[in-house]
Amino acid sequence: MDVKERINRLREKMLEKGMEAYIVPSSDPHMSEYVAPRWESRKWLSGFTGSAGTLVVTCEKSGLWTDGRYYIQAEKQLEGTGIQLFKAGMPGVPDYIEWLRQELPENSCVGICGEVFSVSKVKEMEKELSKKGISLNKEFDLVEEIWERRPPVPQQPVFVHDVAFAGRTAAQKLHMVRQEMAKKGVNYYLVCSLDDVAWMYNIRGSDIAYNPVAIAYALVSSSQAWLFIDKSKVPDDVACMLDENGIIVENYEKIYEHLARLKEGDAILFDPAATNSRLYDAMAKECKKVEDLSIIARLKAVKNEVEIENLKKVHVRDGVAMVKFLYWLEQNLGKEEITEITVAEKLEEFRWQQEGFMGPSFATIAAYRDHAAMMHYQATHETCYTLEKEGFLLIDSGGQYLGGTTDITRTIVLGPITDRQRRDFTLVLKGHINLARARFLYGTTGSNIDILARLPLWEQGIDYKCGTGHGVGYFLNVHEGPQRMSQIPNNVKLEKGMILTNEPGVYIEGQYGIRTENEMLVVEDGETEFGKFLRFESVTYCPIDLNGIDPGLLSEEEKRWLNEYHAMVYELLSPLLDEQEREWLKVKTRPIE
Repeated sequence: MDVKERINRLREKMLEKGMEAYIVPSSDPHMSEYVAPRWESRKWLSGFTGSAGTLVVTCEKSGLWTDGRYYIQAEKQLEGTGIQLFKAGMPGVPDYIEWLRQELPENSCVGICGEVFSVSKVKEMEKELSKKGISLNKEFDLVEEIWERRPPVPQQPVFVHDVAFAGRTAAQKLHMVRQEMAKKGVNYYLVCSLDDVAWMYNIRGSDIAYNPVAIAYALVSSSQAWLFIDKSKVPDDVACMLDENGIIVENYEKIYEHLARLKEGDAILFDPAATNSRLYDAMAKECKKVEDLSIIARLKAVKNEVEIENLKKVHVRDGVAMVKFLYWLEQNLGKEEITEITVAEKLEEFRWQQEGFMGPSFATIAAYRDHAAMMHYQATHETCYTLEKEGFLLIDSGGQYLGGTTDITRTIVLGPITDRQRRDFTLVLKGHINLARARFLYGTTGSNIDILARLPLWEQGIDYKCGTGHGVGYFLNVHEGPQRMSQIPNNVKLEKGMILTNEPGVYIEGQYGIRTENEMLVVEDGETEFGKFLRFESVTYCPIDLNGIDPGLLSEEEKRWLNEYHAMVYELLSPLLDEQEREWLKVKTRPIE
């Protein structure tokens, strides 16, 4: 079946159920950003492979909404499908709820699968659609009815994330969680986000590509704790660790029975953005339902001393892999055929040589020339370019290590570039340095200082349609909240111990893309009569290509930052390289004047 046939079959099922529209999101029952093949319904139906997007199908029309990271990619992948692209966030573009209100007659019915929509999104839809008398049917997974040979629920075993890496036992983390529960006046806490479950119980899995998590729920009471997971996935050593930490293992679907048994006087806390609607409907009517941001999200965002120590070691090893790869690339470009796919494979090969490496933290973006203008481009054998000695190669990659997660982007100059490309490369670097050098008062949020990275670009009339940075998990999801660096308002204060990326960029459709990304650690920077101050410490160690820089555009302070950063990179990495690589790195980290 092609996309048009799949959409037509969906419409037949809609007609059977009396629905005038059906909505297919990108999520799974845990509201994950990246999902197992089982829940790639939107991708299967539409042919659009980006990680973010919502497909809406009515009896006559269909549309797909996605954000600025995927405009170019979606436009190409939706061509010929009959699905209209809606560029979410652009002026004059309605969101899909507003579009449905415009398109559907009064008293229509919109269908969704309640298991893959959050409580907050369902409430929003019900409120907005009811203004036109449109009802919401949450009962049917219509994709299940038409998707032949749909992939099964993942069955990979879980394993223990040792306390030598985690820094705290599961019992200690449960104590921290219960302290927060007491402050909020609840005696139950429902945990749905897969990375929250993994962090709290010190377990990891491989149910989702690149994300070391397992399909599971957790429920914590004032005196007990449960893990809801397919029991066949829990080896004896994991079961023993969980039991020693006071955690009861139950089968995955048992969560619904436990929620139904809550009684009057019980108060359960859950994150409405991370809890699916079916779970909410299963909660006993008598209990008190308390909606709030995930307790664990805030706890795990602040890395403990053991995690920070391990993470810095991991970044050194990851930097060694990057330098070995960049040296190999420079030595072999023009001597053998190197494609975007070759780049991704070779870089992963160097990472596998590093201690504690468990796999990539996301699919490597190796994008040459105009491909780099697509922020989340993925090379295929049909689309990949062969590298030549000219222009830019953008590489956004990362690793999962037992001691942390890495995420780094470098834009490499392969040969001659234009004056405009050099200017844009330097502007991106100026924005990166602006943010990296920031000193800020405690209470500052990421959205307060996002402008620092954009300012050099804005002065030239340039912008990028995405955030500047995100939190990073600890041997967990590469994208982690609740902190982020973005123009979108965010009330989460930056705290000592948080990790964020710093990744401004320039994306010129059909021509080139540039991004420079480091991870940064929030550290203390003294206190005055005006309050406590914080700053960032860059913990990614890899040279920034000096061949792309116009030194005349950098201030003395910016040059000083770059020279000090490169001196640190050389000091940390050079002892772990061979003689030829060390000499190469010395040249790549030379001071600029």
